[in-house]
Amino acid sequence: MAKPAMGTKKSRKSPSFSAVVRLAIPNKGRIAAPILDLVEKSGLHLAESGTERRLITRTLDPHVEILFARSVDIPEYVANGAADLGITGHDMVIERESDVEELLDLQSGRGKLVLAVHEDSGITSAKQLKGKKVATEFPVIAGRYFAKKKVDVEIVQVGGACEATPHLGIADAIIDLSSSGTTLKTNRLRVIDEVLTTSTHLIANHDSLKRKREKIDEIHLALESVIRARGQCYLMMNARRSCLDAVKKVLPGLSGPTVMDVASSEGLVAVHAVVSEERVYTLINQLRRAGARDILVMAIQRMIR
Repeated sequence: MAKPAMGTKKSRKSPSFSAVVRLAIPNKGRIAAPILDLVEKSGLHLAESGTERRLITRTLDPHVEILFARSVDIPEYVANGAADLGITGHDMVIERESDVEELLDLQSGRGKLVLAVHEDSGITSAKQLKGKKVATEFPVIAGRYFAKKKVDVEIVQVGGACEATPHLGIADAIIDLSSSGTTLKTNRLRVIDEVLTTSTHLIANHDSLKRKREKIDEIHLALESVIRARGQCYLMMNARRSCLDAVKKVLPGLSGPTVMDVASSEGLVAVHAVVSEERVYTLINQLRRAGARDILVMAIQRMIR
């Protein structure tokens, strides 16, 4: 049998499909860019980017790949096993009535589905909409809402520009997603009820959770660690041991500061702590007055408990 020529490298065996975890994320929309940023920060760097990016893109982890899809389709892709994991809005999961497990609230893409009418309308409650038309991109959620209220309405499904329908005489009210309320005010609409609170979630296929639990837990932890680090800073400083109690009183920290001896003839200790980013501005001066010096403020990329 002929031997391989000298210098020939052995081919790396690619992972089988069953060993690969496929994560579906939005390809466009208001939550697409923040989700892609979260995925990158978690360590799942895309092997292809920009114009080279494909529908299914490899990551630097050979056992994880990314599927780019519409947010509204992701719950079903996960439910039927086309993807093992997905990131999409909680509202999309409810609207598609998908049988998936919601693993983690990513604490972004927050919004509310609201019931709104024209500001000149005399309608002030859902009960007054009996027999009237309600336009929405979320017919399932709207149907459940009015069924619970025991109000019979005609639901008009629209594909976009829902806020324009009362002005066009297409509907008497709308159920639409609102994050800041600005669009509703601009279109002279008034909220009369909140239907559903939503945010972006990590969802999983039930069967994948059994077969690929170890890898899924790894991805789960990576994403969660980035979320935990949001809004947190790492403070490092030196202080004379005689000032330590005063410094510790100023410093909140998550579990109290870490104190270490410093190789110095001045009797110094090093103090480290994780603090809320919004408190850093006022803490710096308080720490200096308490006797801290050589203060460093560092961003935290990931935090694991």
